[in-house]
Amino acid sequence: MTTQGDFTEEEWARLGRAPLVAGMAITLADPGGPIEAIRESRAALRIVQEAAQDGTHGDFVRAVAADVAQRARQRQNPLAGFRPKGPQAGEEILEELRAVNALLVEKATPEEVAAFRWWLREAAQSTAKAAKEGGFLGFNAELVSEREQQMLERLGAIFSEGEPDTGGEASEAGGERPD
Repeated sequence: MTTQGDFTEEEWARLGRAPLVAGMAITLADPGGPIEAIRESRAALRIVQEAAQDGTHGDFVRAVAADVAQRARQRQNPLAGFRPKGPQAGEEILEELRAVNALLVEKATPEEVAAFRWWLREAAQSTAKAAKEGGFLGFNAELVSEREQQMLERLGAIFSEGEPDTGGEASEAGGERPD
């Protein structure tokens, strides 16, 4: 099993913030109001907390999630200094996720890579479904907007780069859950 000792402190922090950054990508794709932003942020955090507790994504994801949850309980910013800004924020977020993917491919086992990618997809999808977008007073609003769906597809492509051979996992944003 890949452990925290296999990564530098910055690499480990990058892995820990990845599900939150994936959620941030969705929020930025179709920004709503402050209530929507809070709902979407909580959805990504919930995915981290669940992974820290239940271990359904494997020991590696559980270790990363537990570290993030511990830092959050200590009132440390789980984004660990990552602050995309201005008109380039969207590209900075995607570059961060590409770097996470490359780091995973380089240092984790193929099974851990697949499980981690699934976790990131789950964080992004949970964020997309957390708040309805568009409409007026909730009427004609969409659960997942077209722009959010497009971002989910872009994230799916990023999470497929350098795809290890894990026995045929799907590489689309919704993909199949790894065993």
